[in-house]
Amino acid sequence: MDISANPRSPFSLALSVIVVSADSGPALRECVRQLLASSQSLELILVDNNSRDGVPSAIERAHAHDARLKVLYNHRNIGFGPAVNLAARQASGQALLVLNPDCVLQESDLQRLLGLLAARPKAGLIGAVVCDADGRPDPASWRRDPLLRRSLNSLLGRSGETVNMEQEIPAEVIETEAVSGALMLLPLAMFQRLGGFDEAYFLHCEDLDLCRRVRDIGYQVLLAGDVRVHHGKGSSSRHRPVFVSRHKHRGMWRWFRKHDPAARNPLVAAAVWLGIWAHFLLQIPGQLWRRLLRR
Repeated sequence: MDISANPRSPFSLALSVIVVSADSGPALRECVRQLLASSQSLELILVDNNSRDGVPSAIERAHAHDARLKVLYNHRNIGFGPAVNLAARQASGQALLVLNPDCVLQESDLQRLLGLLAARPKAGLIGAVVCDADGRPDPASWRRDPLLRRSLNSLLGRSGETVNMEQEIPAEVIETEAVSGALMLLPLAMFQRLGGFDEAYFLHCEDLDLCRRVRDIGYQVLLAGDVRVHHGKGSSSRHRPVFVSRHKHRGMWRWFRKHDPAARNPLVAAAVWLGIWAHFLLQIPGQLWRRLLRR
């Protein structure tokens, strides 16, 4: 498929939705239910990374009559990006929607996103504003590349570019550097052209990497600021905070080495490596304490 083909009606775009679960809990049921209630022509590929909660198999049984649902089971947690890539190799839609299992996407919002993709030939990837239960937008919805100079500006309170946007997210379509990986819509042909997610990321920062590579080949990353999607923080992060944090910091290090010009200086790279892993170690006591309190 030519990713710069003429715009089409969003209702004619066949859609493949990929959801990756890893002990994602009951929220996954509502995510799947809402997608399968859609009138949009779609297939839903649910990839389970060795969950122990029994929810993916229960969903498969509950929707056994619905040919649009396909469940793939991994016998170990292979990571988010590799799981999406696995599903994408079996996807047949023209458009690909990567959706977190704790996101609930309304029909009108889905059609709005597909309409944008159909109408904007240079749109390589589209995101939405993900919000918590109280409707507060996640700052990660509107992101910039986490370059070292921006991180230092943020840390030291200097004027100039910062890592994250601080102003209110406008309720309109805007071009940005990166969007939240909780919801990413793009042409399947674009995903294939990029080779999918970089599988060297296990969890976290693979979304930043994908957005950067979309821009590097001359396409736009867009944020639909008028689309607000409920996003509950996943149970996987709550149950295994140190595991998730470790892979998040690994992802930060990989993104820095791959995309930040500052990484060319070995002394700077060494300092960043020490800073990332010192930050990880300092977070562990608090993470374990909060986990105990939840119990």
